[in-house]
Amino acid sequence: MPIWLCVIVVLTACSGSPGFPLGRALPTATAYRAPTAAVPLTPLVAIPPTQAATLKPVDFPTATPACSNNLRYIADLTIPDGTVVIPGETIDKRWQVENSGTCNWDQSYRFRLTAGSDLGASNEQALFPARSGIEFPLRILFSAPQEPGTYRSAWQAIDPQGQPFGDPVFIEVVVQPASAP
Repeated sequence: MPIWLCVIVVLTACSGSPGFPLGRALPTATAYRAPTAAVPLTPLVAIPPTQAATLKPVDFPTATPACSNNLRYIADLTIPDGTVVIPGETIDKRWQVENSGTCNWDQSYRFRLTAGSDLGASNEQALFPARSGIEFPLRILFSAPQEPGTYRSAWQAIDPQGQPFGDPVFIEVVVQPASAP
């Protein structure tokens, strides 16, 4: 086969190539670039066991802890235990207490009868809304029973989930009939 025919065959065969059509420039290759001077590596230093024990973990921020409820009884302000009352008498009982927890109390906090006689009061009372650390007088109006005897009533603070907390408070009265003139 003559040379000129070989050239035509080769050119014809190349023209059908989808990657390199005739008349177009071939893509240029990126020249190889030798790496620059390497940064010397710092050797690892082993920590002796005595020093490793003194390392402290990093403190990461945590979620804010939930507040805690507490009521601290301070004193009876009125009606000391053993006070003598007459049947049906209105008893204005007050205790000095403190919100000694970290929660601020709102209208969802209650004061509930936990033992003894209700002495005519509702079994659940609103607990004075109070900020943490505040002292305040806690007041319940009672009514002395008609029958003579010693009556005791215990009350405790209740959180919004109905869980009792803090010091319980008490009232104790002795009902005696009024003396005849």
